[in-house]
Amino acid sequence: MTGPLSVPPPSIPGHGLLTGRKAVITAAAGTGIGSATARRLLEEGADVVVSDWHERRLTETAELLAKEFPERKVGAVVCDVRDTAQVNQLLTDAAAELGRIDIMVNNAGLGGETPVVDMTDEQWDQVLDITLTGTFRCTRAALGYFRSAGHGGVIVNNASVLGWRAQHGQAHYAAAKAGVMALTRCSAVEAAEFGVRINAVAPSIARHPFLDKVSSSELLDALSEREAFGRAAEPWEVAATIAMLASDYTSYLTGEVVSVSSQRA
Repeated sequence: MTGPLSVPPPSIPGHGLLTGRKAVITAAAGTGIGSATARRLLEEGADVVVSDWHERRLTETAELLAKEFPERKVGAVVCDVRDTAQVNQLLTDAAAELGRIDIMVNNAGLGGETPVVDMTDEQWDQVLDITLTGTFRCTRAALGYFRSAGHGGVIVNNASVLGWRAQHGQAHYAAAKAGVMALTRCSAVEAAEFGVRINAVAPSIARHPFLDKVSSSELLDALSEREAFGRAAEPWEVAATIAMLASDYTSYLTGEVVSVSSQRA
């Protein structure tokens, strides 16, 4: 498909939506939505702590962002979201590094492509543990921090349109992302008393070099062509929506899942 929306637009400049805010982003190393979100939050005036389990990629990402945004504070904390102690330490270290935390972006997730009939318990458990239970661990830790801090805040989770759609070989990932959507809704009701809003984004497909490395180009091309614009999203387009949800522009929005897609289902 070709048309006026089939060519990705250039990234828009920041508008100071998050000036003075302090943010933590998980799975922020590399080239995907996490690192794009860190960059967007910095562009909007926030200081950030980026986190990932891969120490080398995390260090490289943090150094790149610090060089790109010398006027902002950029910290890095290694964290495996499968480990409760590491998640709790992430919040402690980030609060110490930044002085406070206002925004928590739960981006960590793991996919795969295996039909249910061939899926092992280990494959199912790994995807659910990182994608759903990891988001739960980070949400729990962030809510514990916000309850004690008393100044409120925002949590944004990264879900997926596969929480709504069916796709061959994606039962574990789709189940995990549907769980993230349900976790977002239920935890948002509970978080209101702490002055915390919790929402989620649900991208369809955001294409970047790491995704091209772990998925076949034929599959990614086919998925991209099915979208109304005939293309995948750019990671910054998803990140811009995350920044909006983290900002005061959505002060009356909580428990919602926003589809970053040309078609929801």
